[in-house]
Amino acid sequence: MPLLGAELRRDLEVRRYPILVYGLVPLVALVLQAWFDLPLVITVYFALGRRSPILGTLMGAALGLFEDALTHHAIGVNGIAKCVAGFLAASVGVRIDVENRTIRLMLTFLLSLVSSALVAFVSRFLLGLDQEWRWYTVLYTGLGNAVFALFLFPILDRLQIHD
Repeated sequence: MPLLGAELRRDLEVRRYPILVYGLVPLVALVLQAWFDLPLVITVYFALGRRSPILGTLMGAALGLFEDALTHHAIGVNGIAKCVAGFLAASVGVRIDVENRTIRLMLTFLLSLVSSALVAFVSRFLLGLDQEWRWYTVLYTGLGNAVFALFLFPILDRLQIHD
């Protein structure tokens, strides 16, 4: 019976946005990604809001691939990391209430760490690239992403379609 309740809750609380928001917000995130990992923050937001692991996975993969195309990374490295982060965010969004700011903050921070670890793992062990990895840089980026998400998520919440 709890499974039925979870499915019912999931169906009732799925957020919807205008199609223009799905196109422009990720595009702006890709352009402004200089200081924070904005594509990751946007992936986490939409994955948590839509509560669909498939959408989270696809959005993460698409944003990661576009990010790879705009940076010096091998194509697919960020795609893999953001794909996993989107899937995990949506999977958590199905199970718990993600309207709480503290939960959103912790999830964004943890998924930022997971994404950075996956990028380092794929680059170093699977591709054999000699890439420096500093734990304090990853920690600061995760904290910055979480704080940025704390301010960005309420703004994006106002763009949702209310029935």
